Amino acid sequence: MISPVRPSVRQTSALFGALALLLAATGCGGRAGAGSATGEVTAITALDYYTDEPEHTQWGNLLTACGKKAGVTVEHTSVPGASLVPQVLRQASSRTLPDLLMLDNADLQQIAGTGALTPLDQYGIDFSGFAKGILSAGTYQGKVYGLAPAVNTVALFYNKDMLSKAGVAVPETWGELKTAAAKLTRPGRYGMAVDANATFEGSWQFLPFLWSNGGHEKQLDTPQAAQALQLWVDLVKSGSMSKSVVNWNQSDLHDQFLAGKTAMMINGPWRIPALNQAENLHWGVAPVPVPRAGQTPVTPLGGEVWTVPQSASKSRQEKAARVLACLNDSSSMLTVAKEHFTVPSRTTVASQYAEQVPSMAAFVHSVEGARSRTSELGVKWPKAATGIYTAIQSALTGEQTPEKALEHGQQIATGS
Repeated sequence: MISPVRPSVRQTSALFGALALLLAATGCGGRAGAGSATGEVTAITALDYYTDEPEHTQWGNLLTACGKKAGVTVEHTSVPGASLVPQVLRQASSRTLPDLLMLDNADLQQIAGTGALTPLDQYGIDFSGFAKGILSAGTYQGKVYGLAPAVNTVALFYNKDMLSKAGVAVPETWGELKTAAAKLTRPGRYGMAVDANATFEGSWQFLPFLWSNGGHEKQLDTPQAAQALQLWVDLVKSGSMSKSVVNWNQSDLHDQFLAGKTAMMINGPWRIPALNQAENLHWGVAPVPVPRAGQTPVTPLGGEVWTVPQSASKSRQEKAARVLACLNDSSSMLTVAKEHFTVPSRTTVASQYAEQVPSMAAFVHSVEGARSRTSELGVKWPKAATGIYTAIQSALTGEQTPEKALEHGQQIATGS
């Protein structure tokens, strides 16, 4: 499974600031390996967090293939997701960064801000055809530092048999969602489920409702944000959504859906392989419902970007950049998307993919207008995300009204 929201230890700004000073003072050397700063480079290193199978092997195979095109062997290493950023910080301080580095797109700006990465335009890499939001996810201070071969977002999964039996159409608006969820709810089954837990996953799932209603992470205590949170509160209060959503993560939603305990859920395309294997489960997927008919949902952009860290060897950087370019060519994008049920980052490839894999069409459509979580706030995003999930918890448990909860959330986001 490739998850768009990786619960991890977020580094403090002081730590990043200290690292930036260190890099500025000492430079950032590359990891020792085959070749030298002036000699021919025959091998480079690559680091990611694809520890699970078959993802680790699949990415290893693609890195090997792209390495051959670039004339190098790629030494591929994976570490657990929560360990990646701390390891990158240690390696940056000791000047042992890998030649090719994968990052969750939400971490890109923080790492780029330390000076540990190189802008990709210096290698002549082709950025054309990338969706605007996807390119933004790899951009820091106006320069592109990372590119994603494929991305993901969230959509509405629904049980076709349950909707058909209840005479319910797939909801497209918030009003239709509330009506459908109520009709689908019965003893032992809820109509709707979201991940509302106290982590960045909870914030991630709320963003389509916040953004599609005109709300913004820069200012949480607005009527638009309160209306979005009120929708979730109404679903819980009406009994159409379980009170337990404050404790559920995206894996829990998947389990509830598989067990027939919820008729609809918000989740990502990484769930599709398991859903395809479920016997007698007829499911469909549609864009996240929007406040008013005719609107296009604005969803968060998930996925990982590949970067080229600073190195004492320009030759190693050039080789790493050639591998990165290969990972992001149209052929590689299509391979990655089909293997992992993600969306190719170039719009023309994504359209082709949607025709070949119909179950991904809703995600392809949603990615066209998707936004990076860090595009507006950059390194301040984690504070805003904390404010969002804190507000969700307070409102859904009845501790505060959505308005008061979001006022408190804004205080957390601004540190006031």
